[in-house]
Amino acid sequence: MFLWSCCGSRALGFLSFPHRCACLLGRRQGRAAVSSSSGAHARKRDFIQDLEKEFVKIRQKTKEALPGSGWSPLHQTPGLPPEWADIVIVGGGVIGWSTAYWLKKKEAIREGVRVVVIERDPTYAKASTVLSVGGIRQQFSRPENIHLSMQSAHFLRNIQEHLNVVNEEPVDIQFNPSGYLFLAGKEQSEILEENYRTQRAEGAAVTLLTPQQLQRRFPWINTDGITVASYGLENEGWFDPWLLLNAFRRKAISMGVYSCHGEVVGFQYSTRDMKTDDGRSVALKRIHHVNVRMPNSMEYQPVECALIINEAGAWSGKVAEMIGIGNGPEGTLEGIKLPVEPRKRYVYVFHCPHGPGLECPLIIDQKGVYFRREGLGGNYLGGLSPTEEEEPDISDLEVDYKYFDEAVWPNLAQRVPAFESLKLKSAWAGYYDYNTFDQNAIIGTHPLVTNMYFATGFSGHGLQHSPAVGRAIAELILDGKFKTLDLGAFDFIRFYRGNKVMENNIV
Repeated sequence: MFLWSCCGSRALGFLSFPHRCACLLGRRQGRAAVSSSSGAHARKRDFIQDLEKEFVKIRQKTKEALPGSGWSPLHQTPGLPPEWADIVIVGGGVIGWSTAYWLKKKEAIREGVRVVVIERDPTYAKASTVLSVGGIRQQFSRPENIHLSMQSAHFLRNIQEHLNVVNEEPVDIQFNPSGYLFLAGKEQSEILEENYRTQRAEGAAVTLLTPQQLQRRFPWINTDGITVASYGLENEGWFDPWLLLNAFRRKAISMGVYSCHGEVVGFQYSTRDMKTDDGRSVALKRIHHVNVRMPNSMEYQPVECALIINEAGAWSGKVAEMIGIGNGPEGTLEGIKLPVEPRKRYVYVFHCPHGPGLECPLIIDQKGVYFRREGLGGNYLGGLSPTEEEEPDISDLEVDYKYFDEAVWPNLAQRVPAFESLKLKSAWAGYYDYNTFDQNAIIGTHPLVTNMYFATGFSGHGLQHSPAVGRAIAELILDGKFKTLDLGAFDFIRFYRGNKVMENNIV
């Protein structure tokens, strides 16, 4: 194994995380020794007693600046990044702030890990998190996704224990436990039943309904063309994404996480060549500075760091390209891109005074159209993911209202006859961090960029999995392995090997 030298380039890539942090902080401990020596000499002269008092203050502040305290010898302007951090999180969505929270939750000593979260849009006007419909479900086909949902649901049920901040209002994400209802026709019934067996085997509370049972339970549904349905009995429903994001953010900042308003525009890194068994040369990279461009400025501030977590959502593929991921020859590991790109999705808000009432779950029809109740006034949210041929332009977040009239409304009205008289009120568009390889998460490290981690590519289910994913990444970094859930199937190397981790229930 090649080891990076901690001298000169201060490259820390193959060292354990505690060693990386120790090397990164060593220079400050050196300053403490210098201050102590200067103070000893100062006490020899009576006429500089007053000056000695100032040295005492300096030594105390230097001591406080060591790991275990929040004091910084340099003034920290709110919103700007510090000059150094142990961990830089690129992306301040719900995944980023969940990760920040869990890193601080798991740190061995208070302020032992300096974490900074970089977000280019603090208003979150275009953020995927807050433009989501906020659903959470256990009804997946992959055991890993089922357990991610179950763990996240447990976290949300006990959210006060995790995210409550002293002397502030209790956390309320307005969770509505109305469940998910998947409808399947003859062609989809076998897959739905197979998914059901997997879900039950993994401990999820799900039941199957015949068309007759479905009609009795939800008499406003037209069961024509339905062969079977699956219904989540617990830990499923929806909540307010904005409230969850702010709860994670508020708690993480109270624990000492730095929040930075800026955009990552590049990296400073060192390289080392390694020879493979067949004699081929491979370049290993280690990032040692993240370049953060300040708002409304062409200037950037470098942030020295031990490792980086790429949680930039729909734009995480662009972040990976900044360090050269995917720029190598085709067919080689160096040539494998992070296969995440933005995909635009519409969410429509419509009103129907005689539509389904309080018992209405989040319904996914056999043709892919979905809807759920929004509040108590006869309002609903709904939409439909387009086919590959229909994918809309991602250059803006303009809404295609014609798509609702031609593709969404007819299917809604066919499944719920009351929706024939619905009235479209408004709509918005948001981005999926779409994994073009297998529409599943990418969680773990990059094999050639030794200190870059990923948590991205969720293709629509990142919000609901955010509590469990943040914990998993924190374990991987601080414990050196996944402990609570084994998410090794979601690693980057599967793209090189061609091993798709397919999820049947993508909405």
